[in-house]
Amino acid sequence: MKRLSSRQSVVLGLGTGAALAATTSAASVAIAAVFARKLVTPEKEKPNDADVLTVRHGLDGVATSAVFAPSVESLAPGRYGLYWDDERGHARIGEILGHTDAGGVIRAVDAVTRGELLPGPARWSGWYVDGSPQDAYGIRTEELALPTVHGRAPAWVTRAGDGTRWAVLVHGRGARRGETLRAVPVLTDLGISCIIPSYRNDSDGPGSSDGKYALGLTEWEDVDLALEFALREGARSIDLLGWSMGGAIVMQVLARSGHAGAVRRVVLDGPVLDWADVMAHHARANRLHPRLADLAARLLGGNRSSRRMTGLAQAIDVTLTNWVARAGELTKPMLVIHSVDDEFVPYGPSAELARLRPDIVTWQRWEQARHVREWNTDPARWERCVREFLAR
Repeated sequence: MKRLSSRQSVVLGLGTGAALAATTSAASVAIAAVFARKLVTPEKEKPNDADVLTVRHGLDGVATSAVFAPSVESLAPGRYGLYWDDERGHARIGEILGHTDAGGVIRAVDAVTRGELLPGPARWSGWYVDGSPQDAYGIRTEELALPTVHGRAPAWVTRAGDGTRWAVLVHGRGARRGETLRAVPVLTDLGISCIIPSYRNDSDGPGSSDGKYALGLTEWEDVDLALEFALREGARSIDLLGWSMGGAIVMQVLARSGHAGAVRRVVLDGPVLDWADVMAHHARANRLHPRLADLAARLLGGNRSSRRMTGLAQAIDVTLTNWVARAGELTKPMLVIHSVDDEFVPYGPSAELARLRPDIVTWQRWEQARHVREWNTDPARWERCVREFLAR
């Protein structure tokens, strides 16, 4: 049985003690309410999960490699971002070079983009590049704000080609627009202009009245404004790209937007295609009874009393996020990229959707990549898959 990562075991802030406490109906409801509230509450802080032991420098004084304490993250193959000092520092960390006699993990330092990399605590990230498309790749970037019902949501715009083909890039839960940067060079090479929006309750976008995620069921309205912008700018077709919960948002755009007819193709990376399945996975990871995940889902969709427990202003019908059950509604060609090794969003629904709809789904299964880090482990393959799919 695959060992659970530390992210899995703490993601909902529950554990064995809570599971054992659920011996009465009242206790079960209380724990399910904590489970549900945790799922829909944006994370304000990201804890450090890296320990930099040593930084090695070349003759020019530039950092060339670093030694990390062994962990699931430091031992993961591929290239990653490293943040420290509340994101004042960022480095691009490359492949594993070897190990010290004491078991430390030696990795290449490809670049320090800001700050000074020193021994101490840090945080791993899938964001190998950082900043805007201009900062990351030198691609000219415009800044604008979309007028959502909750306030102005910042967005990046890059332009390419003749301006008739656009893409909307949607990041996931607990992330920001930077999660999507890896796709911008490929899209630019294909002559596709991009708009990368923030949305309600992410750290860049405006807050809703309750400050809670709706798992894509309201966030799609903010993303729909990005489609509207692209159409005003001359788009004749729009491609949608979504990562993690961004995939769930994209699916709601397809189902509910008046602009969905303009969508040409869809790319999903580690997508949430069934929130109930994700909740069941995290119940198992936290050693909770499966019925508590079902109860949490009912609380999310419940009455005013339930909403007081979850903090939601409006009920969330989790069944509307099940795209395995709703597979027959889908019409747009889709590229679905998902790793068997995904510790946060299980790949099962992606694989099942591909099985049910081989007529529209191009399925790319990764064997070894953590959540939405398929690009990190094999950027050449990821970029080739996306390029070939969108070039059709």
